[in-house]
Amino acid sequence: MDVQTDYRAAAVGLMEDYAQSASVKLQTYPGRPMSVNAPCGFVDRMGATIDPIGPGANYQITPSCELIILHGPFDSKDAADQRDAFVDGFVQWVAARYHEAGSNSLIAVTRVEDEPTYVTDWMPPDRQRTYYGTRITLEGYVGDN
Repeated sequence: MDVQTDYRAAAVGLMEDYAQSASVKLQTYPGRPMSVNAPCGFVDRMGATIDPIGPGANYQITPSCELIILHGPFDSKDAADQRDAFVDGFVQWVAARYHEAGSNSLIAVTRVEDEPTYVTDWMPPDRQRTYYGTRITLEGYVGDN
């Protein structure tokens, strides 16, 4: 099983499918984009905890994937309302699709945190902007490998 590949694809698929179902205009990316046109969502960070189970090569993997959803250039009432509606719907969407990363794995939203001054710091300084964003952490479970 390609854990990181499967979880990244699941994260992007969940964002795209939810946005389409909710009629939300949202550009999605599997990593940090070269340019930002909010609203957009992308995979910001990937990680995993790997725990050995007994002797041999068995282990449990807890993959994690942090998404950034950029709502707009600043925190206004409209952006806050948009954020709340997106987060509430997305959490429910993911909960109903817990096997999105594969039939032998689980995925769920485990944390939601506002990033009211998210800066696109990977871009050249003259192209960096500040956005009102939300960081959504997806975590999973992959047993015995």
